[in-house]
Amino acid sequence: MLFITIGEIISLFIITIVLGYIFVDYVTPRNLDPFALVRNRWKDIKFASMIIAPAVIVHELFHKFVAMSFGLPATFHVYWFGLGLALLLKLFKSPILILAPAFVSYPAIATASQNMLIAFAGPFANLLMFIGATLWLKYGKLNNKKLIILSLTKKINLFLFIFNMIPIPPFDGYYVFNGLLSLF
Repeated sequence: MLFITIGEIISLFIITIVLGYIFVDYVTPRNLDPFALVRNRWKDIKFASMIIAPAVIVHELFHKFVAMSFGLPATFHVYWFGLGLALLLKLFKSPILILAPAFVSYPAIATASQNMLIAFAGPFANLLMFIGATLWLKYGKLNNKKLIILSLTKKINLFLFIFNMIPIPPFDGYYVFNGLLSLF
């Protein structure tokens, strides 16, 4: 079983660029100079990608790697409808952003406890990144750029952890809750 395929790498690249574009206005300062805006747009998209993409991609890869640790084939996929909906909402300048850009598929032969652990792996990744950013902010020597990046990383990962642990379908929290119930 391959660790990661070329198709998955291409999907990760697509997700990274599109997430950077979707979140560019949330994580970069607004510049009123229209020439500076055009000149810095790609730089701002790369900056936004550096902040948001790891939160989403590491979340999904934790699902994949935990499933693979159980001997299950697992594949990372772009969820085109979810990514397209987020892109459409951004283009229409919606104040609400619905984001479901990717998912990991694995066979339905997983046990309830395996499903629970696979489901929890993604939010757990966000929790680890939140804790890491919090500790780095508290104990690290930071310049302004690192301070901004870590502050945004901390907020995004805490939000993703809480949001994904909501115990209603299709969120990870639903599968974690069902797995816990099946243990009793």
